Amino acid sequence: MAAFIQKLFKSRKSSETTGKPRKEVPEQSQVPQEDLRADQRESQLGLLKGSPSQEQLAKLALEGVTADIRLSAAKGLTDAEQLQKVQKQAKGRDKGVYQTVKQALQAHRQDVERQENVARTITTLINNAQEQARSEDTKLYQARLEALTNQWKELESQATAEQVQQFLEATHRCRERLQEMEAAREEEKRHGEQLRQREETLELLTSTLEDLKSQTGDSLPSLSSLDALQRTQENRWLEATRDTDVSRQEQKTYESAMLALRNYLSALRRLTQAREHIGELSAALDSDEAFTTEQQQQAKTLIREIDWPEGFPKPALLEPVRKLAGKRAEKPAEKEDQGDQKARVDNLKITLDKLESALEAKQFRESRQLLKTAQNQFRDLDRRHSKPFQARMQLLTGQFRELSDWQGFATEPKQIALCEQMEYLAEQPMEPEAKAERIKELQSEWRELGGSSDRALWTRFKSASDRAFEPCKAYFEAKSGLKQANLEKRQAICAELETFLENADWTTIDWKGAERIHQTARQEWKAAWPVEFRDNRPVQKRFDDLLKRLESPLDEERRKNEGLKQAIVERAEALIEHEPLQEAMNEAKALQSEWKAIGITRHREDRKLWQAFRKACDQIFARRDAQRDARQQASETADREATELLTQLAAVTPESSAEALRDALMKLRDVKGNALSQDVKERVQAAKGEFQRALDSKLLQQKVSQWQELASARGNGGVASSDLPDHWQALASTQAGLSDRELVIRAEILSGMESPAEDQQRRMEIQVQRLSEGMGNTEQAGDRLSELEKLVAQWCLQPSDETPETALSERLNSALSGITDQ
Repeated sequence: MAAFIQKLFKSRKSSETTGKPRKEVPEQSQVPQEDLRADQRESQLGLLKGSPSQEQLAKLALEGVTADIRLSAAKGLTDAEQLQKVQKQAKGRDKGVYQTVKQALQAHRQDVERQENVARTITTLINNAQEQARSEDTKLYQARLEALTNQWKELESQATAEQVQQFLEATHRCRERLQEMEAAREEEKRHGEQLRQREETLELLTSTLEDLKSQTGDSLPSLSSLDALQRTQENRWLEATRDTDVSRQEQKTYESAMLALRNYLSALRRLTQAREHIGELSAALDSDEAFTTEQQQQAKTLIREIDWPEGFPKPALLEPVRKLAGKRAEKPAEKEDQGDQKARVDNLKITLDKLESALEAKQFRESRQLLKTAQNQFRDLDRRHSKPFQARMQLLTGQFRELSDWQGFATEPKQIALCEQMEYLAEQPMEPEAKAERIKELQSEWRELGGSSDRALWTRFKSASDRAFEPCKAYFEAKSGLKQANLEKRQAICAELETFLENADWTTIDWKGAERIHQTARQEWKAAWPVEFRDNRPVQKRFDDLLKRLESPLDEERRKNEGLKQAIVERAEALIEHEPLQEAMNEAKALQSEWKAIGITRHREDRKLWQAFRKACDQIFARRDAQRDARQQASETADREATELLTQLAAVTPESSAEALRDALMKLRDVKGNALSQDVKERVQAAKGEFQRALDSKLLQQKVSQWQELASARGNGGVASSDLPDHWQALASTQAGLSDRELVIRAEILSGMESPAEDQQRRMEIQVQRLSEGMGNTEQAGDRLSELEKLVAQWCLQPSDETPETALSERLNSALSGITDQ
């Protein structure tokens, strides 16, 4: 440390000795500068006392006039960006500001880190809660949920609304899960308690039956105690089997034990009720007087009615009656056919199996019917064959009694509800048909419940049914009259059908009319409804027979017509590829006419045949459409090509060269006019005509120019015969003997040019002559050109010693020029 201090002082000393001399500031200049600093200090202090922004505080922390101002400004900074800026710039300049800002930044980072930790913890708690809501692990479920809830309470104020909602939803699902688990535990506990109650019930019933079987006949159990035990154990079993699964064997064990107890209790009750009668019969047995047959029959009846169950000791009280009943041997029954007994045994076995199944399925109505059948079959057996079935009959009878009790317990509320519905229905104004239908529905529901053993309840339902049906009686009485009227209509329909069938001539009959009669008869028969069922049966049979008689020839005619239509279909199918197409189409149209002319057919078969025929015709006419489309496409292609050619030839005009005109004509002649549309065809024809006229005009001008040159050459020294066309000699011979002037006048007549006055007389004479010769104004342009060529030929072939006049030569050239202008 000492060395460091010495080094520090040494550096300071050296800097003082080596540094430049400090410039003295004049005293006058320091005063204004101090005033300026004071004003600046006051301004900065005022800014600090106000509400400066973070940027302003950062500026004051760096540029404050005094250390206090800079330090105060630094302490007011909270923005991380401004803190970092000030820390960076204050480092090495202002230690106090630097340390203050550094500590503030460190606190800010710690706060941010703390907030991030809180956010992560909140997210973790939410995820854990959601995971627990989905988890199948129920170990310490409630403890884990409470731990999560306690942790959340500490952080809930720092969570967002969305996070709070997520945590609450997850914990709500967890609590619902807890409730389900608690309910499952309670349900399991209840099932366990019910199982224990069932086991105790079976144990008590078993021990009670064993006690009853082990006691002597001299002592009988208390009827009231036994009855109370039976009732309490029934209720106990009922509660122990409510809303729980009971095995089939367990239920069967209970039913067997309870049936045995119930049979014993019933027999004991009947024995107790018959004590007085038993005493009288016992006295008759003990007396010296002979007992009567009637008393013996009474003893037998009493033993049968008491029906003491097998396996239990016979009561001593009943012993005298048994002796009385057995004093005289029973009259042996007639020996029945063993085969018949065996068949009855087999039938009883089948019935008992069905009865057992029906009882297990809780089918009351079926069980009741099967039990009656079984009892009748059991009574038909003799003692030897019936004894093996006695115990099973008792068991199934007891099971039916229990089912009957259950049925009454279950159906009584429903039967009361049906009574109330029927009573309500009796008070409602309704359409009779609907009301009667509803009455039937309620009665059917009553029957499905198996009726009622409660006579008062049945009387109530029956009375309500009668009241409800009372308003319907008048309607159904009126309907009965309607039924009679409809029955008479049906009889009239039968009579009309019978008359028609007797007078029908099937060789000339109108089949469509006969079919309409068939349809009308069915429609009117259906409309004549309702009718009384019994009265309608013979009429219905008569109507059905008459319809069969009518349908037989109709069906025969239909099948014949279907054969004709099938032949038409085959012919139409053969035309699909037939050529020429027009012939195929004409034949198809003829087949359609034949189809329409065919008579009646069965609707379904006709529809199939028509679809096949229509398909074949569609294929035939589809070929026409295809050809039409092909022609249309070819026409469009030809139109497009012709239009393009006309566009190309637009540059060719009548003023074009003869070669160009000739080439354009050749191209237009190559265009196939048959494929063109009418509009394009007319345009092509017009162009061809225009080019042809222009070409003809060009050729005419060339020809006339050649004639003019030859005609002019004669006046300029003559024309050699070799320079003239070969055929001109023959042409000139027709004009031989004509003078030059007459040749010119004739040329002027042909070209329509005027002749000079001195030649008018001769011109008129020539015209008259031409008229008389039939060569007037009716001459065509080609004829005039031929005549001109004859005149020019004669002009050129005039004798060489005759030189034409210049005026005549000019007039001839003018006449030739005039022919080109026409």
